[in-house]
Amino acid sequence: MATLTSPPALAPLLARGALLSPFKRPRPDADYPRARLLLPGLRVDLARLAAYERVCGFPTGEDCLPVTYPHVLGFPLAMRLMSDRAFPLPLLGLVHTSIEITRHRPLPATGSYELAVHVDALAPHHRGTEATVVTELRDGGETVWESHSTYLARHRTRRTPPAARPAHPASGPLPVLEEWRLAADVGRRYGAASGDRNPIHLHPLTARLFGFPRAIAHGMWTAARCLAAHGTPPAVRVRADFRAPVLLPGTVAFAADGSRFELRGAGEAGRVHVSGRIDRLA
Repeated sequence: MATLTSPPALAPLLARGALLSPFKRPRPDADYPRARLLLPGLRVDLARLAAYERVCGFPTGEDCLPVTYPHVLGFPLAMRLMSDRAFPLPLLGLVHTSIEITRHRPLPATGSYELAVHVDALAPHHRGTEATVVTELRDGGETVWESHSTYLARHRTRRTPPAARPAHPASGPLPVLEEWRLAADVGRRYGAASGDRNPIHLHPLTARLFGFPRAIAHGMWTAARCLAAHGTPPAVRVRADFRAPVLLPGTVAFAADGSRFELRGAGEAGRVHVSGRIDRLA
């Protein structure tokens, strides 16, 4: 376990990860860093939190953190692990494919927390190799929030792709509740609030270097925006699967029914970008 005195600066980590990416050879049986990074005495920057709330659509000035915000707090520690020379997946082109969040109780924005992050496992995927990163937020030694994020490094593989998932479950498409027109600068605004300044989110020119016709929205912004619109109970488990990129600018439809939600392209046959569910904990 490595104990930190402050969150790592993201810019040098992004630069190091980018420089090392061409030398990485991803495979599911590769070794990976087993260190657990620990950051005690963490306090939330309330101005930065307010900027995050505004860009994601959460109410500002609430007493408690949005359900997705601890991911932002843990992101620099995760980046330190994933930009390390010993981490076998290249940081450039790494795709965030899913997140599962468990919040055990509301988290006061003015509290002091202990943050822990580690790489849990590598696993084969039909498109390459997937890593799972675990983030935990503790208060007085008690885990009050935790997440499991999966990140995919795409490369050639002999695995057979699974059967195509239907655009909507057997119970039918979810009813559209709102349509959102997304501005071209959403990625830049979210990047400024979260610290995640991956070039695929910032500008069409940098996005084209990675095969996208325009900048794409952060997966965690799409999840946060959906959860802000839906609302979450105090103790909750949330799952979001990032199924297709959201191009910026663009128009998307937010659909939800009970515990299920989706973000999809506008129109009846719109492509599903994000699907997920929200389950109240006892």
